[in-house]
Amino acid sequence: MITGAIDTSKIEAMMAQLKAASARAQGIENPIQTEKTTPKVDFADALKSSLDHVSQLQHQSNTLGQNFVMGDDKVSLSEVMISMQKANLSFQETIQVRNKLVAAYREIMSMQV
Repeated sequence: MITGAIDTSKIEAMMAQLKAASARAQGIENPIQTEKTTPKVDFADALKSSLDHVSQLQHQSNTLGQNFVMGDDKVSLSEVMISMQKANLSFQETIQVRNKLVAAYREIMSMQV
């Protein structure tokens, strides 16, 4: 396909050659075959797994805190505090991602078509 003065088929051929050379340097036999077997990541699935991870961290933190309060000798205060900080940081990160997504959505919705 030719767009303007650029022949994209030559660019695609050059990219294929570069990928093949890179694959040979890394010891991969057929780079095109490995590209096709790589699964695509769905944004919704990635977001859901991230939210599940945050929920799991909060649940673990809550459980450790309850065990410590109940007098479990296996749980130390430092473990509880570290767990609570991990849960808090992951929650704050999720809030920041949500804020960025909402801001991007608002910007897209305010664009004139």
